[in-house]
Amino acid sequence: MKTVLFREIKLNMKNFLIWSLAVGIMGLSCILLYQSMEGDMKDMADMFSNMGAFSDAFGMSTLSIATLKGYFATEVGTVHGLGGAMFAAILAIDILSKEEDKHTGEFLFSLPISRYKVVAAKGICVVIMLALFTVICGLFYISGFLYLKEEIPTKEFISFMLRQFLMNLEMAAICFGLSSISGKSRMGAGLGVALICYVYDLIGRVVPDIKSYLFIGPYSYANASEIFSGVETEPEALVVAICIIIFSVIFAFVFYGKRDLAS
Repeated sequence: MKTVLFREIKLNMKNFLIWSLAVGIMGLSCILLYQSMEGDMKDMADMFSNMGAFSDAFGMSTLSIATLKGYFATEVGTVHGLGGAMFAAILAIDILSKEEDKHTGEFLFSLPISRYKVVAAKGICVVIMLALFTVICGLFYISGFLYLKEEIPTKEFISFMLRQFLMNLEMAAICFGLSSISGKSRMGAGLGVALICYVYDLIGRVVPDIKSYLFIGPYSYANASEIFSGVETEPEALVVAICIIIFSVIFAFVFYGKRDLAS
């Protein structure tokens, strides 16, 4: 099992580094841009806060981008939320199916190791990668605050990063389950899941009929503008997230362990 785990970490290391550095540096760049734009932020904040549905969708009606805290929540929160979800989806959607797609299953399943241990090792790899991704991005964002000599909203920041990690786990779990039923690369499907969830959250924040069902989507409890403005998260959202993670992982174990695998 350790051999499979280390093999997966090695195979996904390049992808992991690219996404971690890309999202982290993009977020850091947004933070550093604040300094050069700070003088114009007051007028921009007043304008963006009165743009109706657009302001509601991106949290600009509840937070002022004239402060670094509000700017971080609306700008960096969007970058990290979408980038993290896309990385989680890409990482998990092919991690099981690639053994058939690349015809490496013939060797892997000839080893004295059960399918369940293979699935467990690959799942652990996903969790490790997402945890490290969260830590690296968090360090980039903290360095931005320190460089600007701004106070870090520690409580909100930690809550945001932890909820983003949970959201990424949920996104990865969904794609992990999909990966167990496919023998082909489904990267497009993984990205589609991430984007659909993101768009669903955006639409739900401006359409009253959908707003009551936002808790179904993973972005509902990881929305940066709500976290940094102190809005309480609906407990149902966290319960749904945990249930989806558990169900998707169990489904992957059961289905992948029983189905016929192409050589």
